[in-house]
Amino acid sequence: MTMQMQAEAPKDCRLCPRLAAFRDESIAANPDWFNGAVPSFGDPDAKLLIVGLAPGLQGAHRTGRPFTGDYAGDLLYATLEKFGWSQGTYRSDPADGLKLNGCMITNAVRCVPPQNKPVGAEITQCRPFLVNRMNALPNLNVVLALGRIAHDSVVRAVGLKLKDAPFGHGAQNDLGENRILIDSYHCSRYNTNTGRLTVEMFENVFRTIATVS
Repeated sequence: MTMQMQAEAPKDCRLCPRLAAFRDESIAANPDWFNGAVPSFGDPDAKLLIVGLAPGLQGAHRTGRPFTGDYAGDLLYATLEKFGWSQGTYRSDPADGLKLNGCMITNAVRCVPPQNKPVGAEITQCRPFLVNRMNALPNLNVVLALGRIAHDSVVRAVGLKLKDAPFGHGAQNDLGENRILIDSYHCSRYNTNTGRLTVEMFENVFRTIATVS
């Protein structure tokens, strides 16, 4: 099976030279970190797929689980628990025993990018994994995109044009095949500190998801 046919990138994926080189630097500096392409996490029967931007350097790149070990994960997993999408206690540790119910989390780009900024070619190179991740979820009917890059990658993954599915916090777009795309501003510390995204705004997105999933 070729990498393009897989829903998960191999841990040592080298499709993007810049990201592979950055990962090599991290391996040398922090050999006890996960230091690889971060796999999706959650329920294989998921109705909801949450798509983030990319692993955070101190978060998923270190721990090996999406949104685990940084502020964005603290907010995301607390919200998932509140709305019944998880079981167990999130402790910023992939060994915490946390399970997701009817939900899966992935990223548009599976490897950590320098300064958390992947370039267009890297997003495009990683998109087949997103396409196949979506296709591998037979019960999927809602995709939650955290931020514009995740939104754009999902829209392109299903063959739509960006102008026909504009990004906006709380926006909904039809992806076809009985699937809906719902957008949120990314749950990053920067967005919450600046007030671009509040906890109430984020929770309102999940209230919307509850009505359509």
